[in-house]
Amino acid sequence: MEKFETAFGPWVLRYRWWIIVVSLVLVGLAGSGGRYLYFTNNYQIFFSEDNPELLAFEALENTYAKNDNVLIVLEATDGNVFTQSMLAVVEKLTEDAWQIPYSNRVDSITNFQYTEANGDDLIVRDLLEDGATLGDDELQAVREIALTEPLLVNRLVSAKGHVTAVNVTVQLPRINETTEVPEVVAFVRKLADEIRANHHGINVYLTGMVMMNMTFTESAQHDLKTLIPLSFGLMFFLLALLVGGLLGTFASILVIGFSIVAAMGLGGYLGQPISPPSAGAPIVILTVSIANCVHILVTFLHGLRHGLPKPLTRL
Repeated sequence: MEKFETAFGPWVLRYRWWIIVVSLVLVGLAGSGGRYLYFTNNYQIFFSEDNPELLAFEALENTYAKNDNVLIVLEATDGNVFTQSMLAVVEKLTEDAWQIPYSNRVDSITNFQYTEANGDDLIVRDLLEDGATLGDDELQAVREIALTEPLLVNRLVSAKGHVTAVNVTVQLPRINETTEVPEVVAFVRKLADEIRANHHGINVYLTGMVMMNMTFTESAQHDLKTLIPLSFGLMFFLLALLVGGLLGTFASILVIGFSIVAAMGLGGYLGQPISPPSAGAPIVILTVSIANCVHILVTFLHGLRHGLPKPLTRL
C-alpha cells in the first residue's frame, strides 16, 4: 500500500494534463444527465414498488378515491361571515371552483345539503341561494343552522362564524404531476387574487394537500436558486481568507462544482427525480467536497512551507 502511495503521486504529476482532460470529459458526460432531472412531490418515490404498505394504500385508492384537495379559506375582517356581501362571495367562489382543473366536488356552506321537514315531507336543498338578497332574519337563520350543524362547524365554518372555507376535491390523473399540480395551483391562486382585489374586507388563505405539495416543490426550487450560490460565495471567501491563495481557492470551487454537476447528472441518468428532501443534495456534496479540498490544500501548503519543491510535494 505504501509503495502504491509513493508511486501514485508522481504518476498523477506526470500525466496531469491527460487526467485533467479525461476528468473534464467524464464530468461533461455525467453532467449531461441533468436534462433528465425533474421536480416531484410524490411521496411514492420514497417507497419501493413492492412495498406492502404502498401497495395496500394504492389498492385502497383504486377501490375508492384519491383524496387530494384545495381548501380556500375566507376570513371576514369584521368578524362575521354571515352577511350579504360575504355570502355572495362564498356563493360565487363555490360556482367558480368547479372550473378548477381536475375538480370533481366542491363543498361550502352555501351548497351544503340542508334537510328540513315540511309536514310529512322532507325537503333537501342548498343551505342558501342568492345570499346577496337575504334579509337580516334570513341571515340569522342561516347562521344558526350553520353553527349548530356538526358537518359544518369547525369544518367549513368556524365556531365563532368569522371564518369559512370552500373545499375542492381534486382528482389528479397522475400522468404528469409536474404539470398537473402547478395547473391546479395557478388557477386557485388566480381566484384568490381576484377576491383580494375586489373585496378588501376579506382575507384569503390557501391550504390543502395540493397546495402543500406545490409549496414543498417551490421551496426546494427557491433553495436551489439561493442557498447554492450563497454557499459557493461564502466558501470562496472563507477559503481565500484561510488558505491565503486565489489559485487554490479557485481550484477547490471547480472541484466542488464538478462534483455537484456529476452527481446530479448521474442521478438524472438513473431516473432519480428531485424531491423536496433530495433538493439539499448539492449542499451536502459541497460540504463533503470542501472538506476534502481543504485537507489536500493544507497538506500541499504545509509541504511547501517545509521546503518541498512543487513537483515533489506529496499530496
